[in-house]
Amino acid sequence: MNPHYCDGPQTWIEITSKKNYHVPSWWNGTKYKDGPGGTMMVSVTKGGTISMEISVGAEAEAGVVLAKAKTSINVKVAGSITITTGHNYTHNIATHKYGHLQYGSWGYKISWKKWRRRGDGCGSPTLVKSGTATLPTSETGWKYWETSS
Repeated sequence: MNPHYCDGPQTWIEITSKKNYHVPSWWNGTKYKDGPGGTMMVSVTKGGTISMEISVGAEAEAGVVLAKAKTSINVKVAGSITITTGHNYTHNIATHKYGHLQYGSWGYKISWKKWRRRGDGCGSPTLVKSGTATLPTSETGWKYWETSS
């Protein structure tokens, strides 16, 4: 929610877009490629952390962007999640294709803007900073896709 007009000096964060996004885990043993054709059977028993990422130069805004995302997108979003998990997954690969699997968090990719009003807060807001962030949630699993090579 944006601040009230003419309430004095104000600074606020606005989430301008969001989309579902698979935030990959980057530790070893969580990304696989197999084929051509056949069946992929993978298993992960790992522990690790999947963290929020924010655009370069906006690191100081991370906490405020996260707080705004929790209230306007989904209370499940987090700055980071730590998991220890065992997860098996099987997927058929189309003939002549290569299957890829990547373990990670089913989170969000967002765009955000930081605004400021000075003085009595009655003037037009000024854009202070903007950026993007990827936000993991506690929901984790495999993302599957296919390629020709």
